[in-house]
Amino acid sequence: MPERSRMTNPSRETDVTTTSTVAALLDYLRRHECVAEIVSPGVPMPTVPLAAAAIGVEPEQILKSLVFVYGSGTAVLAVASGTGKINRAKLAAAAHTGHLKLADAGTVRAVTGFPVGGVAPVGHAIQIQVIVDHAVLALSDAYGGGGADDVLLRISPADIVRLTDGVVADIADPAGH
Repeated sequence: MPERSRMTNPSRETDVTTTSTVAALLDYLRRHECVAEIVSPGVPMPTVPLAAAAIGVEPEQILKSLVFVYGSGTAVLAVASGTGKINRAKLAAAAHTGHLKLADAGTVRAVTGFPVGGVAPVGHAIQIQVIVDHAVLALSDAYGGGGADDVLLRISPADIVRLTDGVVADIADPAGH
């Protein structure tokens, strides 16, 4: 049977929290029979351009997974290409709600199980509404947060939608708009 999910560069030193969140993500991927890979280039990746350069891919292949809240704290996760900008009005329409605000770090950790900067597009702590920008589905492979700010998850966009029961919608504007 082929290996379904794995971690590259597992000998890299990590703290206990990072190790446990990445291990939990790998376990989730295995249980859901998802072909994916944790990529650990060994350098900080605080921005889309730096992440793309670190692993040798185009910036549009790096995914942004951003948590927004509305109403009395209901959360929604927006997944978009690294070169797109989340349009809050489009996201609100796709989520069938009004005003959205970016979630704080505590809320992000509580609903996803991951820290800001390492939010994976799948494997969240609680069931959360996920809306994937339609442009993401045009990618054959994409790299989202991998459970920590120094690792990425290589995953098929179709698997993101499948695993999260995600909604595909036009929620991002191209770069420069």
